[in-house]
Amino acid sequence: MPAHIEDYALVGDGHTAALISRDGSVDWLCWPRFDSGACFAALLGDDTNGSWRIAPAVEGPVTRTRRYRDGTLILETDHECAEGMVTVIDFMPPGNGGSQLVRIVEGKRGKVPMSMKLTLRFDYGLSIPWVTQFKHGPGIKAVVGPNTVVLRTPVQLCGENMHTAAQFTVSAGERIPFVLAYSVSHQRLPPAKDPFDALGRTEQHWRDWIAQCRVTGRYAAPIRRSLITLKALAYEPTGGIVAAPTTSLPERLGGTRNWDYRFCWLRDATITLLALMRCGFYDEARAWRIWLERALAGSPAQAQILYGVAGERRVPEIELEWLPGYEGARPVRIGNKAVGQLQLDVYGEVMNALHLARVGGLHADEAVWALQSVMLEHLETIWAEPDEGLWEVRSGRQQFTFSKVMAWVAFDRAIRSAEKFKLSAPLDRWRAVRDRIHADVCEKGWSDERHTFTQVYGGDEVDASLLLIPLLGFLPPNDPRIASTMAAIEHDLMFEGFVLRYRTHKVDDGLPPGEGTFLACSFWMVDNLALQGRMDEAHAMYDRLVGLVNDVGLLAEEFDPQTKRFTGNFPQAFSHVALVNTGLNLMRHEEEMAGETGHPGCKRHAEGPDLADQAL
Repeated sequence: MPAHIEDYALVGDGHTAALISRDGSVDWLCWPRFDSGACFAALLGDDTNGSWRIAPAVEGPVTRTRRYRDGTLILETDHECAEGMVTVIDFMPPGNGGSQLVRIVEGKRGKVPMSMKLTLRFDYGLSIPWVTQFKHGPGIKAVVGPNTVVLRTPVQLCGENMHTAAQFTVSAGERIPFVLAYSVSHQRLPPAKDPFDALGRTEQHWRDWIAQCRVTGRYAAPIRRSLITLKALAYEPTGGIVAAPTTSLPERLGGTRNWDYRFCWLRDATITLLALMRCGFYDEARAWRIWLERALAGSPAQAQILYGVAGERRVPEIELEWLPGYEGARPVRIGNKAVGQLQLDVYGEVMNALHLARVGGLHADEAVWALQSVMLEHLETIWAEPDEGLWEVRSGRQQFTFSKVMAWVAFDRAIRSAEKFKLSAPLDRWRAVRDRIHADVCEKGWSDERHTFTQVYGGDEVDASLLLIPLLGFLPPNDPRIASTMAAIEHDLMFEGFVLRYRTHKVDDGLPPGEGTFLACSFWMVDNLALQGRMDEAHAMYDRLVGLVNDVGLLAEEFDPQTKRFTGNFPQAFSHVALVNTGLNLMRHEEEMAGETGHPGCKRHAEGPDLADQAL
């Protein structure tokens, strides 16, 4: 059985990432990219589907504590038992010299017997490789089809029932390395590298990177950890940022809401750019914006909601029947059928992100503005159509209120860009469309009976996306319709102090009901509480959300308050970016209330964003 989702930690190298359980088992790793086939897939099955465990081989109890080295993605896990204590150091060296997962066992006290068991299973646990021992010195090579993985270590290895195993002892002061390296099988084996030198370089890499962060204040620590996590989810060659490094971790334990999130969603663009620029990471923001521009290039009618890490458009959804799923949650899916849906909100996300980038000094060339103009021409013809919406329902298209709000955002941000940066545009026509959409939403998305905006035109249910209406500038926070909509959401969607996306037992989304609370929605509620002047409640809720992070500071997509378990894919970029932006918002509110000009992490540098020109 895999560990609980919250018991995993993440290491990565800018190309892919691995999940490592508290007891020392690597249960998920896709090589060579985030969206490649997994060679360790025990997360969605058991050890026979691929895993790599290094742990004390003792009969008595083992106490385990772990942490990241400060300011890094280097994981340290202490294993303490009657025989002594060892620390396992896990990391993936960044760079383009070939992807590696390095594990160093360091003796701290006593003399501890250890065991290692490596089970390589490529193609998501399906393909068993051919394994051979090195002729000179300990080590193995595993090959299947296009994939080769080598393990180098001074420890003697042996084969046991389609696994590779080792027994060894670590004394205080000893350091024993294990280096697992990937290459394609038609090329030469990846060269051996000094693991201790790689450890030093990896530590310096991360600390140099996080040193750019200019955030200070009461929430600086969780914000910094979230930024490191976000950096780990960025595909270095292209700048694309995956929503999560995993697939098919269920939104409800044992359920069927299991999706592949190893892709880049356009709706993540605005909040990701905002978080990166507000915290001083302009190189990453620029790379993400350039990825966005490349992905969008082409016919506006063919714009998708998600793409591969290099901008791939075809990501067909396939079910992997041989995997039993996380704790039995099936089906296990790779690819994502939502790629073919119409989701009108992405047009607003794109225009908002590109406007924010310009305001922040990340100017695009004229071709990008030309593409934006053509996208708006297309949106003008389709904004009134039904779509599958923000939540990617599989029950058919509807007139989602939030989709229309985001169509308004698309025209609003394009108008702002044209006015601010003197760009050529049919402003009169765009303003007329913007006004028409605004009136449409206020008329059809509002329920006089319930005194709230509703999830769909003419409906009576609310959803959490309505919390974004004031954050996007569609209506001011002091509009009475905002306060009454918030009240409806608090009444209908608050569950054990957190926010549901919508009531799945009341809304037909094409799936069986039941899921955890969506963490990003709870951060949106915090922002709304602050805008309403309910600062004590806002800080209390934010503290409760930050308190959910696991022992190494990571968040999943959702949290189930009944079982106190993480659910959904992990770690989730959307959750961490929301943590960053909401934390910065709260600190800015505090300082504004104290009569100061703004949070130091948000102050505008010569090239920084003008926060008065954005709606978050």
